[in-house]
Amino acid sequence: MKPEPLLRRGWTTGACATAAAKAAYAALLTGHFPDPVEITLPGGQNTAFTLAESALSETAAMASVVKDAGDDPDVTHGALLRVTLRIGPPGSGVSFHAGEGVGTVTRPGLAIPPGEPAINPVPRQMIRTAIAELAAQHCAPGDAIVEISIPGGEALATRTLNGRLGITGGLSILGTTGIVIPFSCSAWIHSIHRGIDVARAGGITHVAGSTGNVSETAVRALHHLPEAALLEMGDFVGGMLKYLKSHPVPRVTIAGGVAKMTKLAQGRLDLHSKRGEVDFPGLAAAAQTAGCAPEIIEPIRHANTAAQVFELASAHGTALGDAIAAQAWRVAAAVLEDSPTELEILLFDRTGTLQGRAGFAPVHMRKRLV
Repeated sequence: MKPEPLLRRGWTTGACATAAAKAAYAALLTGHFPDPVEITLPGGQNTAFTLAESALSETAAMASVVKDAGDDPDVTHGALLRVTLRIGPPGSGVSFHAGEGVGTVTRPGLAIPPGEPAINPVPRQMIRTAIAELAAQHCAPGDAIVEISIPGGEALATRTLNGRLGITGGLSILGTTGIVIPFSCSAWIHSIHRGIDVARAGGITHVAGSTGNVSETAVRALHHLPEAALLEMGDFVGGMLKYLKSHPVPRVTIAGGVAKMTKLAQGRLDLHSKRGEVDFPGLAAAAQTAGCAPEIIEPIRHANTAAQVFELASAHGTALGDAIAAQAWRVAAAVLEDSPTELEILLFDRTGTLQGRAGFAPVHMRKRLV
């Protein structure tokens, strides 16, 4: 078998902004833009970036870098990270401003407080370090006003979770290593965790993790939840639950389609199809235990999809969804262990119709409910 090709890594928005800021500050100090410009990543690696734009005036320097996300399907791949840098007042240090397409934080619970531009701590430190190194080389004070822009960033941000996290007006400048690892699940799980942080900081006592748009719309309508209470869990139910265990919320709903919730009931905490399909013989056994008519047990065992199974069960008047929800509740409650949390499981079909429910119950009662 031919081995799969290695995926090419890319650079975070934070690394690109650091390169542009360093080039702009160097131009203010020397009159020339280094191109390519080399920066040091948090892990100590050095890498160089080619400038896409540069402009120098008496009071400001502008430099930009095009983000290369490698083989990662990042919405910011190809975006222009533009930094306009001015010398700041004596003793002011380095200050950050959001230009076009860079968001502003409006809710507590994130690493950056409300009112600040959505430039995360590590990119801020990378930029400060780059400016300090140049200032030391040229005997300059190191006071700088850094404005970061991403043309078109506000439109791109609609394809991210920024709106739900309370980041308005554009994208975030992100990155903890400076490197984008292709197709990494970590960014999605990170977004789930930050969503939980924002909900807790906002005093929200009931959050709902959903596997997709249909289940999210349905659970929001059912419980009349605010947007900040909605967690786009996707396939990462385990990543969400493990974080909720140490960062508890009083009430948690897990909502999803019948297939993904069946996989949860069968013990899977990563619901992606690559991690495994529905166990149809196991589903047939569960259907038999739930009292499904004997004549449909074999068709369930050999079904093509979970949706087909639930249609069969519904046609024969069996509440299979409730049985699957109850088992999914036990699996999820075991991850939360003794957290001070009440847990609920909801199963929806493709139309958003409720197909099964395990109502709120304290997770510490799971041993009694097994």
